[in-house]
Amino acid sequence: MSTPDGPRLAHFIDTMIDLGITGQVIGDHGIGKTATFFHHIRRAYEGVRLVYVPAANLTPDDLLVNAPVRRDGELVLQQLIMRQLKPGKPFVLLIDDSLQAGSTIQSQLMQVACDWTLGEHDLRELGCIGVFLTDNEARDETAARRTDLAILDRMATLRVTAADTAWRAALSRRFRGVDLAGVFRVWASLPPELRRLLSPRTLEHVLDCALAGFPLVWGLPLVDGHRLRLAARGKDGRPGRDLAPEILARIAGELRRGGADVPNPARVPDAVRQVVRTALERRWTVLIQGPPGCGKTGVVKEVVREELGVDPLYFSLPVTNVEDLCAPVPTLDGTLDNLLAAPFTGDGDKAIIWDEYNRPRDKAAFARLMEITQEWSLAGRRIEGLRAQIALQNPPYHLGRKLLVARNTIAQASRFTASLEIDPEDIPANEWLISRYGATAETVLEWWKNDIDDEGRQWITKRTLERLIRLHGRGLPLDIAKIYLGDGDYAPVPLADLEARLARRPVTGLRELAADLDGWEKRLRAAREEGPEGSDATDIVHRALANAELSQLRENREVALRLAPLLPPKLKATYLVGVDAERQRFWSDVFVGAS
Repeated sequence: MSTPDGPRLAHFIDTMIDLGITGQVIGDHGIGKTATFFHHIRRAYEGVRLVYVPAANLTPDDLLVNAPVRRDGELVLQQLIMRQLKPGKPFVLLIDDSLQAGSTIQSQLMQVACDWTLGEHDLRELGCIGVFLTDNEARDETAARRTDLAILDRMATLRVTAADTAWRAALSRRFRGVDLAGVFRVWASLPPELRRLLSPRTLEHVLDCALAGFPLVWGLPLVDGHRLRLAARGKDGRPGRDLAPEILARIAGELRRGGADVPNPARVPDAVRQVVRTALERRWTVLIQGPPGCGKTGVVKEVVREELGVDPLYFSLPVTNVEDLCAPVPTLDGTLDNLLAAPFTGDGDKAIIWDEYNRPRDKAAFARLMEITQEWSLAGRRIEGLRAQIALQNPPYHLGRKLLVARNTIAQASRFTASLEIDPEDIPANEWLISRYGATAETVLEWWKNDIDDEGRQWITKRTLERLIRLHGRGLPLDIAKIYLGDGDYAPVPLADLEARLARRPVTGLRELAADLDGWEKRLRAAREEGPEGSDATDIVHRALANAELSQLRENREVALRLAPLLPPKLKATYLVGVDAERQRFWSDVFVGAS
């Protein structure tokens, strides 16, 4: 027997159900094992429900618990079973990622796999017609090894590859209207090791990013804080050259040949805001990795409030317990139901921020997120109205220092539709600082942009900038605003120039240009006569215009209208290339108005 969606796996599912044998399916992450179960059971078994239990997320009391119940007027102890295992209709039980579960759960799963029972409950009597366990055997992605012969002897095991699942048909259905034939050819042409790295799940994310107009590389996961490299290992065991740029370029080319608009830009202006808006529109899960203090969380919260009109559901992983998300409780009908945290309930639109994502309180909380980021559910219960999930984390190293962040596996990392690596420059927090703190913020930002080098700007984060502004307002020493490194040392950035600026040392910014606009216009016209490179006056005006925030430019529009057209063409071009749409629109209007 075969099916058009995945002959071997679909046939295996049918045979195990027909014979009443527990089936174990072994295969790499992201090849469509779970998706094939969902699609095949729904299509081939009318009236049968697939009960999906992600084992990585189970706690010992999720499946079975003893609880006092009243029977014949007397309190007795009774075993309550997970509500999903009493659906009131025939069902197939799928225990996903079963090797991810801890030792206590492994013992419970042993009884389920061997006898189709759990405690005093017979799953067959509850309507179970099939039991399956799916696993990825990679040692760095599992918490246990199944070696007990008493268990292994009770199941039939099928090892599968991507060729045995329904992933191509699933992607064709999901991207209906897009010709994926060329993309599938590119994938099939890769050597086996690269096909394993560029799993169908990751390929789906690459396609999502491509069709949204983002860099295709955002679809590759961040594993341990580093972008996945598509590199095969040589005979010496070392990974070879990273072929990701070439492979992604080929995929983009095939999509364009199929008629899709795939710009595949090298960078995206205001990337965080753009990707969060897209996540809310298209129901994405997004990972944003950036250095501490650059304003990631604040920008994401702001965009969610703007788009949904409500604050996001915010969870900081260092202080989040499993019980903060959901917990099993006895119910009146004698089952064990998972009670969701109050913020997850209700039908209104929601977005979740998982802050400090790679600093989990414990492994259980980290594991619990594997279900919600992949299936958009908790303990099998769908979260209604959930529009997007945004995870925020720091890189493992910053400014030569190791940060105390946890390691992840490719199975965890590949659950995000888009994974971004950002720099402080990608978070336009300067406008917010100016709007909140006014002229002092403008002075501090002028120092940050002009008086320190690139490394200094990394030490002086947006969070540090705000501290400098606020401490100056209270007359405190500015040094204490810098990051303290211990043993009396602060971040190695001198503040003498900032102190001089704040003491109202003469500087040349937009306000100074506006105060003598005729004089500066005269200097620029003289500079044009000197040659195409201009003069010192050219550099001063260019720096003032280039470093100004959009709000400052709009406030001093006359300065831009009269001075910018007098600058050399190569400098004017920098105002239009690689900037966000609003800034580009401003400069386009300026140059059109001046022509």
